[in-house]
Amino acid sequence: MKMLEQNLIKLFEKPNLRPISGMKQLSVGSLIKLEYNIQEGDKERMQTYEGLVIAKQNRGLNQTITMRRKIQGVGLEQIFPVNSPKIKSVTLISPSKVRRAKLFFTRALSAKATRLKLKRPA
Repeated sequence: MKMLEQNLIKLFEKPNLRPISGMKQLSVGSLIKLEYNIQEGDKERMQTYEGLVIAKQNRGLNQTITMRRKIQGVGLEQIFPVNSPKIKSVTLISPSKVRRAKLFFTRALSAKATRLKLKRPA
């Protein structure tokens, strides 16, 4: 019975997944720039968020990424749903080579220590 439920969920999720350009190359450790819409009252504006991807959760339609950046010396983390219609574009700034799936240890590091090794282009 459980397999039938999972198949039904996958059947429903598949047509609702919308591909965003740049999401394929997205990986943990990458420095990316994400543009998304914010609605304030009756106004809508575009905001950019540039930061390091420290975690990625693959759950089909509920896939999320956790991004971290520092603003005026204060660390700021935000979770973005990948399939959200509010996300307009994702731009890869620099890919990095990491050996961890989650980079939560960067919370305790200084700004200089959080620099990661860059991937060399093939």
